[in-house]
Amino acid sequence: MARLLQDPSKLHPSEWYTANRMQRASTESQKSRSECMIAESWRLVDEIEKTTQKTQSDVNKKLEQRREEIKFWKQELDNKLEQIVHETEILLTFKKRLERALEGCKEPLVIAQKCLLYRQRRVGIDLVHDEVEQELLKEVEVLQGIIALLGRTLEQTNEQIRRNRSAKYKLDMDLKDKFTALTIDDYCASLTNDTPHIMYADNAMKLEGNFVSPEDWIDFSNINVENADKQRNNSLALKALIDSILSQTANDMRKQCEMVNTAFRNRVKEVKDAKHKLETLLAMVMDETASQEKNIAALQKAIADKEGPVKVAQTRLEARNHRPNVELCYDTVHSSLMSEVQEITKNIQRQDALAQAQTELKGLSRRQLSLEEEIKVKENTLYIDEVLCMQMRESVCINNY
Repeated sequence: MARLLQDPSKLHPSEWYTANRMQRASTESQKSRSECMIAESWRLVDEIEKTTQKTQSDVNKKLEQRREEIKFWKQELDNKLEQIVHETEILLTFKKRLERALEGCKEPLVIAQKCLLYRQRRVGIDLVHDEVEQELLKEVEVLQGIIALLGRTLEQTNEQIRRNRSAKYKLDMDLKDKFTALTIDDYCASLTNDTPHIMYADNAMKLEGNFVSPEDWIDFSNINVENADKQRNNSLALKALIDSILSQTANDMRKQCEMVNTAFRNRVKEVKDAKHKLETLLAMVMDETASQEKNIAALQKAIADKEGPVKVAQTRLEARNHRPNVELCYDTVHSSLMSEVQEITKNIQRQDALAQAQTELKGLSRRQLSLEEEIKVKENTLYIDEVLCMQMRESVCINNY
């Protein structure tokens, strides 16, 4: 009966108490660990929240700094773009000035060449390599040199305009990229934790191979800015050079044109003086010719006037030669008649002045023809120089372009 009362499967009361203590202890321990874990979790949550907020705040600051940096470079690029566009527009006006100056050289060159061509029509002694021709040749040389210089300067200007436009293109592309980057960063700066439609991006952490370093980013824009400054400075220097060239070439053309015109005026005066002297000589020759013709007429009349007396004398001698016999006497009459015939004949023969006068008349006629021809030569020269050349040169207009 006692064995039945003591069932081995039943626990002792002490074990029951022990088990209860252990349950309490285990529960309290678990609770304590749980409470520590909760406390640690709240601490960790608080720490993560603060870290996240700090990190996000740092990112926002850096994003704002980046936006300001982009704005700064964008403003720099905008300024350089405005400057290079302005310089290019001014350089285009200088290009037009060069083109007008080049065009303005053509007419004076053609006129100078025509003058040289016209003056080849001078004849005789007037076809001379005079001061006018020397100055015209120099004018052609000066104009050709100016045309070559202006042509080279125009090519240089076109090249500078091309470089300016290339710099502008690079600034435009850089500005376009800066605008896009600033738009993106403005959007990023506007995002908050409460912004709708934000989402996870699986590929956001991937760094592609086309990323550049901040230094390279600054260098890229800095190179574009420096290139724009360089081309702007080159444009300023080229404008000063063009101004100097246009001023100097206009002065050179004007000076040489006046040298030619002065030479023409002097030459025309010389030719007119020579022509006037020739005309004076011609008038003198013509007066002398008239006098010589009168002299010849007088000589001829004098000779003709002697024909009657000599005929009378010779007729008398012939008649008296027929006296008969002793009457054929060499008397004083016959002797006088013989003397008279001899004297008249001798006087007629002595009048070689007629032949000399006729020779002189022929010489005067030749001088008259020579002088008339020479006057025509001078008239031809004056027509070429004064009418064809000088009147044509009046149309020459040398402007300051």
